[in-house]
Amino acid sequence: MAEKHIEADEAAEAAAVSMRSEELRLLEAMLFASAEPLDEASLKKKLPEGVDVKTALAELQADYAERGVNLVRINGKWSFRTATDLAWLMTRESTETRRLSRAAIEVLAIIAYHQPVSRAEIEEIRGVVTSKGTLDVLLETGWIRPRGRRKTPGRPLTFGTTEQFLSQFNLEAVNDLPGLDELRGTGLLDSRLPGGFTVPTPSDDPALREDEDPLEPGDLDLALAPAPEPEPQPETAQVEPEQTDAVPPDSEAKD
Repeated sequence: MAEKHIEADEAAEAAAVSMRSEELRLLEAMLFASAEPLDEASLKKKLPEGVDVKTALAELQADYAERGVNLVRINGKWSFRTATDLAWLMTRESTETRRLSRAAIEVLAIIAYHQPVSRAEIEEIRGVVTSKGTLDVLLETGWIRPRGRRKTPGRPLTFGTTEQFLSQFNLEAVNDLPGLDELRGTGLLDSRLPGGFTVPTPSDDPALREDEDPLEPGDLDLALAPAPEPEPQPETAQVEPEQTDAVPPDSEAKD
């Protein structure tokens, strides 16, 4: 009798392992077939009822941890990516046709750390005027996006980073950006920083802030950054010709 129980337990265990293996195969296939990263809710809809998606993803991620392709989570969504230490293989095949200018890199960094931020606020931080072309380049890359309008005169657009930005720089979330100590350790910051200097904690929360209004119709239809908000010009009074009574030429004053 005991032997029968053992055999039944072994059979049940084998069935569970087989079922688990099939669940992982389904999960693996969905992630490979999708052109875009998938969130857990989307995956759960296509898996058999009762599957613990979080556990299955963790198991699949562990299976791929030492392979040339890793299962990674970016902004709460999952996808397969080339292992970080093998990224150089891909960069040889995808040569950048245009390098970002120093100004574009500075603006991108400001948007990443200070978002949501308007063009005027970017200029205040940089201390120089930011050209429309610089924002156009960053919008073309898909790394930044208009997210709202500031509740200030002129209602300027506010900008934030995108999921493509996270993907490009292998970040799970924007708060994984390096902090003050890390930036200083890599030599990206001057060691002689003024006292009290801080690096803001970035947040890409899509919810609008209290000082932001939603985008207006048409704001997202533009492929490039919109033209800068026109500055109000002082009104000039139109001077009409002064009406005077006709004076005969002989009556004009003479020296």
